[in-house]
Formats: sequence, C-alpha cells, structure tokens
Amino acid sequence: MKRLTLEDIGKLAGVSRATVSRVVNNHPNISPEVRQRVQNIIEETGYQPNLAARQLASNRSDIIGLVIPNSVQSLFMDPYFARLIQGIAQACNANDQTLSLFLIEDNDDEKRMFKRLLGNGLLDGLVIAADGKNDSFLPQLQSSTMPFILVGRFANMDGIPYIDADNVHGAAAATEHLIGMGYQRIAMVGSGKNNAGAERYEGYRQALVTRNRAPDANLYAMGDFTQVSGYETMQTLLPHNPDAVFAASDEMAVGAIRAIEEAGLRVPEDIAVVGFDDVPTAVAIAPQLTTIRQPIQEMGALATETLLEIISGDITEPQQTILDTALIIRESCGAAQRNNS
Repeated sequence: MKRLTLEDIGKLAGVSRATVSRVVNNHPNISPEVRQRVQNIIEETGYQPNLAARQLASNRSDIIGLVIPNSVQSLFMDPYFARLIQGIAQACNANDQTLSLFLIEDNDDEKRMFKRLLGNGLLDGLVIAADGKNDSFLPQLQSSTMPFILVGRFANMDGIPYIDADNVHGAAAATEHLIGMGYQRIAMVGSGKNNAGAERYEGYRQALVTRNRAPDANLYAMGDFTQVSGYETMQTLLPHNPDAVFAASDEMAVGAIRAIEEAGLRVPEDIAVVGFDDVPTAVAIAPQLTTIRQPIQEMGALATETLLEIISGDITEPQQTILDTALIIRESCGAAQRNNS
C-alpha cells in the first residue's frame, strides 16, 4: 500500500489539502464539523503525518534533549535519575515529543557535548540535570538561542530557569524531627557534590542553631550520594557516638544503616536514621526508612512542560520554581518518644 498523503485525506474528507494540514497541525480557525470529519478519516485510514515535512514547515523537530552529567553506570545505580527520567518521559509522551538522552562523563566531554548540542539544530530545547558543582556551561547556554531549563540549581542562578525541591526546608524538617524525639548527638552524612548537598547541610545547621545547639564538626562528614559513600562516611562518624544521623540521600542512608549494623548496633534502638528523597529503596530495607520526600517525577514533568512553554513563546521570563518536600515517618527513627532537650 502506498503511503497516504494530505491530498488523499483531503479527497476522502471532501476538503482541501491546506485544510487537512491545518487540522493535523491543530490550527484554531477550523469549524468543529470539518475538524471532526478530517479526524475521522485520519483515524479510519491510520494516516501518519510525514514527520520530516512537518518539522520543515514548523521549524520544530519535536525532540527534547535531556542532559545528565553522569556516567552510564552512575545513572542506572541511582534511583533518583530513574524517577526523574520517568517524569520527563511521561511529559514528553503526553506532548508528542521525542526524548533524547545525553550523558556527560567529564569536563572534556562536557565541552564537546554542549558544542554539538547547541550547533546541530536537531533539538528544540534541553532539560539539564544540575547534578554537579560545575556550572561552566551556563554562559554557553545563555549566549545561544537554545531554550533550556535545569532540574536542580547551582549557587548563582540569576536569569536561569529551573525546577528544584526545597532542600533547605526538607533537611531542617528531618533534623527538627530528630530533635523533637529527644536525640542529642545528631550527625549528618552530607555531600559536597552539588548545590543540593550544600543546601541540605544548611537546613541541618539551621535546625540545630534554632534549637540552641552548636553544630559539631565531628558529627558531619561528606559522601557522594552513593550507598558505598554512606557506609564509609558512617564508619568515620561512629567513634563520635551519634545517637541519630540525617543522611542527605536515601542511598547514603542505606549505606549508613549497613555500617551501623556491622558495628553491632541497632537501628533505631541505638542510632536513628533519616534519609532524603523517598526512592523505592526507602521501603525495600528493614527497618523502613524515615525520609524527606522530594517530588522527583513531578520535577521532571514540570521541567518538561515549562520548557515546552519556553519553546512555544508562552513563557518569556525565566521561571524559577521550588517544590515542597514532606517528612515521611517510618521505622528507622524508633517508636518511643525520648525526653525532649
């Protein structure tokens, strides 16, 4: 069977080729009766528009690029990215967009990658996971005509569109929960890998200061958001006798729990643990993890929807959105209320 054309659909519907084109491209100035008639013929015949022709006519590719500054191995080991990609993919599917994934292994790769992405003319826009401390590519993006949005953020984000979670408030809520339960020596397994790590430390620090507690350098150590780093970092904290620990990610919290149990201690009876993210790992372990839920899928979907509005011209000013987090109480903090300090 030959491939149907706009002319073929027009003949079957009794309208012109131009009218079919306007229906296919969702132009507003079409009567409901004509639009329905054309759509019925399209459905009956299984007609598929010529994508290349549509792209040429609209100057759009309907392809969104997702840039993640991580290796393939790290990407598939971190459940955060699985949730993020799911949200972005769902929004792309709902808006008939194709999603293209780009991974950045190192700084040299980053330079080559952005030069290629900004110059190939194949992408309508970029969603970028701000997962590191390096923001050197932002001037390059800002000086280009490529629409973009970040998920996460760097320290200085003037004029940069982004979607992020409220890391400071979430970390403060985790720490305040532990203080409220009467824990005295609250440690933190943090990270200096990115801005989220810095903000979660700030929330932890603020909560301690608000309750007239001086942050103790011996009770803070940095990992890199992986289970291995949580395990190793917790081992360095154990000699300082914490009775609770806030980990800046669920993955690090799981590693911390393993270190605690290998030391012959129990969670939560000897040391309470709170994480951050609320990924599936949090309910897959025993005891189940008390954690701060950030809306990862929603962040990905909202970033995509916002990017499409930037591309279409519906948004002209940089949109900076911070989504709420929530404390999810499970077993790793203990059921008994301790004496409040």
